[in-house]
Amino acid sequence: MKTLMDVQALRDRMTSGAQTVLLDVRWALGDPHGHGHYHSAHIPGAVYVDLEATLSGEPSAREGRHPLPGIDRLQEAARQWGINDGDVVVAYDNSGNTSAARLWWLLRWAGLDAVHLLDGGLAAWTSAGFETEGGEEQHCLGEVELNHGSMPVVDIDRVPEIAEHGVLLDARADERFRGEVEPLDPKAGHIPGAVGAPTTGNLTADQRFRTPADLRRRFEALGVRDAVEIAVYCGSGITAAHQIAALEIAGYPAALYPGSWSQWSSRSDLPVATGA
Repeated sequence: MKTLMDVQALRDRMTSGAQTVLLDVRWALGDPHGHGHYHSAHIPGAVYVDLEATLSGEPSAREGRHPLPGIDRLQEAARQWGINDGDVVVAYDNSGNTSAARLWWLLRWAGLDAVHLLDGGLAAWTSAGFETEGGEEQHCLGEVELNHGSMPVVDIDRVPEIAEHGVLLDARADERFRGEVEPLDPKAGHIPGAVGAPTTGNLTADQRFRTPADLRRRFEALGVRDAVEIAVYCGSGITAAHQIAALEIAGYPAALYPGSWSQWSSRSDLPVATGA
């Protein structure tokens, strides 16, 4: 199962007429203008996906800032994007796939196999000299059938066990892991026993994923092994999906803790660790 697709492979599919559903998932904390960026310039044929509206459930202290959407809601959205059973889906953004990975993970969780991240995203596409378009794309509705459960998930009760007996990776920035700053959630720090592994370490300077060998060395240095259970969290379950994609590229399956720090830190009874 191939996690990534490079821009030349996507271009070849487009010029050959091979059926491809291309999804633009531009989103970033502090930037609510993803749709506007899409409207200004996107890869021809791409459909815009609103992460907040369609890739997350209703936020709450109980479930976190970006809980998983219900499968019925996700299926309705996927059909609106034009996905049919058996389609090849390619997702991208303009930030190293840190938001597009959420869509990649959700569709894989929902049972689709042929879902890829466009390595390098929009920047790689334009750097290759390929054209962009503005405005909205017209497309037909799809009829895909989704069923959740094809990617592993852990809940808040299992997290301490994995931290003790497996490897629990925290994909947030180092300063948030150490508890020096916390701009979003109730407490600063990390889940006791977690290992800091910022998502930015998965990428090269041009926002492409590092090679499988480089990623494998990175995760092995953090304690990841073939026979060890691995789970990943971040602030609210978005960039943790990017970490899971990087782990898959390296050859390691990993589970997502969807509630992540936004859920854990909202519980007064749960411990918090600080420092490295």
